[in-house]
Amino acid sequence: MVTDTITQMKADGIKRVLVFVTSAFSCYSGCRQYREDVTNALELLQLGKDDIQFDKIRVFYNHPDFIGTMATKTREGLSTLPESDAPVHLVFTAHSIPNSMAAGSDYEVQLAEASRLVAEEAGVADWSLVYQSRSGPPQIPWLEPDVCDYIETLAEKGVKRIAIIPIGFISDHMEVLFDLDNEALAKAAEMGMDAVRISTVGTDPRFVGMIRKLVVERMTASPERECAGCRGPNHDICPVGCCAKGESARPRPAVTPAS
Repeated sequence: MVTDTITQMKADGIKRVLVFVTSAFSCYSGCRQYREDVTNALELLQLGKDDIQFDKIRVFYNHPDFIGTMATKTREGLSTLPESDAPVHLVFTAHSIPNSMAAGSDYEVQLAEASRLVAEEAGVADWSLVYQSRSGPPQIPWLEPDVCDYIETLAEKGVKRIAIIPIGFISDHMEVLFDLDNEALAKAAEMGMDAVRISTVGTDPRFVGMIRKLVVERMTASPERECAGCRGPNHDICPVGCCAKGESARPRPAVTPAS
């Protein structure tokens, strides 16, 4: 746990720490909450910057090596679909979060940008961004559409072939293995669709190399900060109010499927 780990770090004489959060995207539960966990632990242990200093590696949603790895995984997965003249539709999926949390972050915008970049590099024109694994009280609005509901919508539109891409996850944990490999693929089969679930980046050498690059970047005074697309690299130091937990004064931008 965080407090126990920082206690051991202090005992070992560690003075500077880099925090690598494994979410590629910005939101309260995927970024700021981890920073708060570290801050709370330091306050509990009564440690200041003179004792031990923490820096966080930037989110990597548009890093070329994350995008490139996902595009390669997508092409590999598409090659396993039965041959057909019917076009394939890419269904990018990420963990749903409450609308109020999404309003205080760039979560949706970053997910849409990463999905667009992967689709372009994979050479597929038709794609959509959907969500999965929502929890909490049903009366609280969360990001939609749900992946299984959207598969039904695609079937109603006549789509025959889909690839489900867990863009919001970097490993094949239970929310991928159950929600997608069981529920989503079963829904696709029920709808009479050919479907494949694309692998996460996992321990792919290019992705692991990206982590090393981000570590070196954060340790370098004037680094080359790689990014794909037009949004530029994400900030190193989070501004005050970034990734708020609840409602934000900033309106949430509308994000719609590409087709």
